[in-house]
Amino acid sequence: MKHGFIKVAAMTPKIRVADPVYNAAEISKGIKEASAKGAKIIVFPELCITGYTCGDLFLQELLLAQAREALRTVMDTAQGSDALIFVGLPLEKDHKLYNVAAVVQNGEILAFIPKRFIPSYAEFYEARHFMPGNEKPQPYLFEGKEVPFGTNILFQVEAVHGLTVGCELCEDLWAPLSPGLRHALAGATVLVNLSASNETVGKDEYREMLVKSASAKLIAGYLYASAGEGESTQDLVFGGQNMIAENGTMLAQAKRFEPENIYADLDIHRLQHERRRMMCYRPKREGEYLILTVAMDEEETDISRIFGPRPFVPSDQEERERRCEEILSIQSYGLKKRYEHTGCQSAVVGVSGGLDSTLALLVTVRAFDLLGIKREQITAVTMPCFGTTDRTYDNACKLARTLGAALLEVDIREAVTVHFRDIGQNIEEHDVTYENGQARERTQILMDIANRAGGMVIGTGDMSELALGWATYNGDHMSMYGVNAGVPKTLVRHLVQYYADTCGKEELQAVLLDVLDTPVSPELLPPVDGVISQKTEDLVGPYELHDFFLYYMLRCGFEPGKIYRIACRSFQNMYDRGVILKWLKTFYKRFFAQQFKRSCLPDGPKVGSVAVSPRGDLRMPSDACADIWLKQVEEL
Repeated sequence: MKHGFIKVAAMTPKIRVADPVYNAAEISKGIKEASAKGAKIIVFPELCITGYTCGDLFLQELLLAQAREALRTVMDTAQGSDALIFVGLPLEKDHKLYNVAAVVQNGEILAFIPKRFIPSYAEFYEARHFMPGNEKPQPYLFEGKEVPFGTNILFQVEAVHGLTVGCELCEDLWAPLSPGLRHALAGATVLVNLSASNETVGKDEYREMLVKSASAKLIAGYLYASAGEGESTQDLVFGGQNMIAENGTMLAQAKRFEPENIYADLDIHRLQHERRRMMCYRPKREGEYLILTVAMDEEETDISRIFGPRPFVPSDQEERERRCEEILSIQSYGLKKRYEHTGCQSAVVGVSGGLDSTLALLVTVRAFDLLGIKREQITAVTMPCFGTTDRTYDNACKLARTLGAALLEVDIREAVTVHFRDIGQNIEEHDVTYENGQARERTQILMDIANRAGGMVIGTGDMSELALGWATYNGDHMSMYGVNAGVPKTLVRHLVQYYADTCGKEELQAVLLDVLDTPVSPELLPPVDGVISQKTEDLVGPYELHDFFLYYMLRCGFEPGKIYRIACRSFQNMYDRGVILKWLKTFYKRFFAQQFKRSCLPDGPKVGSVAVSPRGDLRMPSDACADIWLKQVEEL
């Protein structure tokens, strides 16, 4: 359970209708299997001790008595296990029948949760046998012990901060005001559903939508265990569509028509972060709730959950292409609006032959096409200096020409040399002044050209550079509109690749592909034998690692230890643990130290769920202390 992870299971045993003895044995097998795999919340289908399709046999005293005996078998199996186990059975109370979930832990019944909404339409006839459950918990005598009985019961697990479990049954999920909704507002972060939903054409898609929607709307984990093989097929077929979702994402789903048990690792701390972040999520406990404190051993969950190494980039090609088109549209329409507002008719873009300036120029071209302004009104400025290589220079020039922009070359070597002489900088000393002096000279040139043309300087820096502060203050850090400010470096590459794949022009595609093949570099130090000598990722670390750190810090609120743990898992075949730890330390140091640059960023569009704009997502003081984060990194 360390770092808020907890393993959960949705189980569908193969049953026999009206045979509680056999069914209890199959359920017990499932409990043993799930416990062996480390599951701490285990959910079985609705009425699985007897079978959902018993019909009028539910009225038989013998079946009800055998169901209670079978529950005792399940309790015996659970002896010594601290997992929360939810199993369905019919239960008589005050001479009426209820469709309930028995909540079992360590050989004891913690509570009975009755089904609140009883369907009696189409193929469902539950009201013929069962009563709607009461909300307010009442005492129920089971084998000489009082057990709480009611829908408004939650189970709070102290071993995992923030883990509170609520339960509903099948039709409850379909109801407009479901028990699950009330449970979530009362504090539940995980909801379980014991279900027996039969198969009809298209119903699987609807069920999946309901489960994902409930988990997203309620910012919760949702476990759905459905009846399957063994239920009567006299009129209905049950497919066992088990599902485990978290905040709108399906973590695991069973194949229908096959008895399949599924497992997933829920991240309770991430759910807590989302609830803290969303101010519209306001807890409200309606009605009387009973909160039962549940003891579990604190242990480290052996996680099997996959954390993609590139969280900003969809792994599916079709989805990635759709995302790229959407982002390019957001960037270009954002710039279009700024031009419509200002009345400007020209743009100035500094082009270096690198990825970021290439993307900025592509976006500017798209915006001008939308505005109906000729591309010749875009001035692409190349400013060779001490670190410029022939490759990047040639690509910058070819890119401007193939896109139809006006190309202007301003060699800044002499101007920078004079500037260094004026301030007493030794031109042979390749320090930060040597590097930043070039960057600021370029920015001054761009600004003055824009003034002369009555246009705007379009910023090229991306979000990853801003997160690390890898920008020269009042140099490339500054512009009149930063079109890439919301795009992480790992995504910049895919946007340029997408443009190359879809532009339909061989010459432009060739240039873009060569840009993609060029090492990322600010080119502020002299090349060696005509080859780039200053590679950004050698200095600050791999951008794929930093983007991973950035996403899980800002989007999910993860602590350094948790980020390190999942990064080691995600990059296990790419970087060793020491390398990951080294760059994680670099990330936190730079992220906190460089906030002053982000505090005065130019305007630019947000394109994804993470952004560093001081006016939007990241309201962070420039002098915030990083000690507690760095201390945890040092302890790893």
